[in-house]
Amino acid sequence: MIDLDTRRLKGLVAAVVTAAAMLVAPAVTAPVAAAQDCPDIEVTFARGTDEPPGLGRVGGAFVDSLRGRVGGRSVGAYAVNYPASFDFLQVAAGANDASDHIQYMMNNCPNTRLVLGGYSQGAAVIDVIAAVPVPGAGFTAPLPPNAPDHVAAIAVFGNPSAKIGLPLTSSPVWGGRSIDLCTPGDPVCSGGNDVPAHSNYVPSGMTDQAAGFVAGLL
Repeated sequence: MIDLDTRRLKGLVAAVVTAAAMLVAPAVTAPVAAAQDCPDIEVTFARGTDEPPGLGRVGGAFVDSLRGRVGGRSVGAYAVNYPASFDFLQVAAGANDASDHIQYMMNNCPNTRLVLGGYSQGAAVIDVIAAVPVPGAGFTAPLPPNAPDHVAAIAVFGNPSAKIGLPLTSSPVWGGRSIDLCTPGDPVCSGGNDVPAHSNYVPSGMTDQAAGFVAGLL
């Protein structure tokens, strides 16, 4: 079991490396979003490759759209702290940071509904958390079995694992509460070769689409 999950983690890293070789994600400045203590809803989001620290352009747009769809409920946001560099083995570091924060929220804010999200390499971070239940290949902080009691929804964009036939929507645990979006031709998540498509998640309306899906589960 451990060997299988380690191979899966290594496979996700390999998918990121292969996809990223086809493009360089644009660096877009975005502020780090700070969650208030025990908000009604909190989004943990991992930015894409080469974006500066923070939620990133896609994550920021997704959170803003979600805030407009949940009535008067408060929405906090946590930006996963990891390099998001071209050292794709750091996906595991991102998964550790995200999982540690999720478990902190589960323990200290048990009534907060949690949402996980990621873009590009950040989507691979979320893949690791969702798909690998045991430590391996640098991932040391698997989610506990009761995580589905707290995590209401997952939204990923430009997900490298979709390219290898493992979208989060196929997960036996998370599939029903996941949305895994890929713009047509995006080489990171499909067999296409339209490099600009990888930067089209906000103007295409897919961040709004994901926010609508997630709001329906909250």
